[in-house]
Amino acid sequence: MKASAFVYPWDVNGDPKAPARIAALGVEQVTLAAAYHSTRALTPRHPRHRIVTAGHAAVLYPVGDRWDGRELRPCPAGDWAPGDAFGEAAAALTDAGLEVHTWVVLAHNSRLGAEHPGTSVVNAYGDRYPWAPCIAQPATRAYLTDLAAEAAVRPGARGTELESLGWYGLQHLHAHDKTGGVGLGDSGQYLMALCFCPACREGYGRYGLDADELAAAVRTALEPVWQGAPSDGGWPGIEKLLGETLAHTTRAYRDDTARTLQEAVVGAVREAAPDGFQVLLHADPVSYHVGANPGVDPAHILSVADGVVVPCAGGTGTLTPFARQGKEGAVIAANFPVVSGMGGSPGTLAADAARARRLGATELRLYHAGLASDGDLEKVRAALAGR
Repeated sequence: MKASAFVYPWDVNGDPKAPARIAALGVEQVTLAAAYHSTRALTPRHPRHRIVTAGHAAVLYPVGDRWDGRELRPCPAGDWAPGDAFGEAAAALTDAGLEVHTWVVLAHNSRLGAEHPGTSVVNAYGDRYPWAPCIAQPATRAYLTDLAAEAAVRPGARGTELESLGWYGLQHLHAHDKTGGVGLGDSGQYLMALCFCPACREGYGRYGLDADELAAAVRTALEPVWQGAPSDGGWPGIEKLLGETLAHTTRAYRDDTARTLQEAVVGAVREAAPDGFQVLLHADPVSYHVGANPGVDPAHILSVADGVVVPCAGGTGTLTPFARQGKEGAVIAANFPVVSGMGGSPGTLAADAARARRLGATELRLYHAGLASDGDLEKVRAALAGR
């Protein structure tokens, strides 16, 4: 199976040994960040630094003139990725014989929420999630569509992987996160992800729901959870908490909103890209899930994009709903964390990859070549050598 490693430009730029070191892992491709959220990242082998602090969500190349005069626009990076950091790293990696694909983070942007609070998801209590742009808002959808087209199709890139192209919720760490005191479970997380911004309130109305009544129902359903009642059980648990009618209607609205955005974004990328440019989405096969790997309908997304990158940290069963579609030529990339200090298991990569192949995976993704220790990378090399 073809393998690709995730990489940041700052892992490569300023380190002349980095491209050859990444190529020596045995990967054929790198998935290189072109638009990325704020982060603090380790660079354990870089000759000039050990910690990179990316202070806000940014594009890692010069902002294009398509944004002139627009209220919502991407921010350039600071000194962690100055100038055309993506282009510099892409050229070096290409010279090392690696195929470069862009890595584009979309609906996850704390800077956007801070500067434009009205773009954020609003929960049933009226709390804003500044890290989570609401994908129902027309201005936000236009911003995300244009950002994807610009950031995905960078010079030298042969394809793209679009992360966070869907709903975002409460999950995902934000600054010094202190939200783990109550176990919300799958059901509680869904209820806390439901948005009540003006666009979503109008959207619920189109689906026959009164937004005020829905918000009250969500708060009522969550009250036992705040008191310690379990809220797991997947979709049946959500139906139990919210009631079948409200649960299914909110899901229909959110599924339709995400699907139409995904169609628009992929279409915009294809229009901007040369022939043969590959478009993949980071995706979860359960459509009501939210976050960096947003939930999708497997049949629909494989009719829109060239394939998916599927999170396998919790097991490879997530691959099956995509593989059973039997879509000829579709890429189903199994994404494994290989940084042991972040919960990855590079030592089991060979067995994990073999299991993924049996379940229908066609490619591997390895998170993350820049963050991993030397010991982790050696285990990756050994696993890939045995393919």
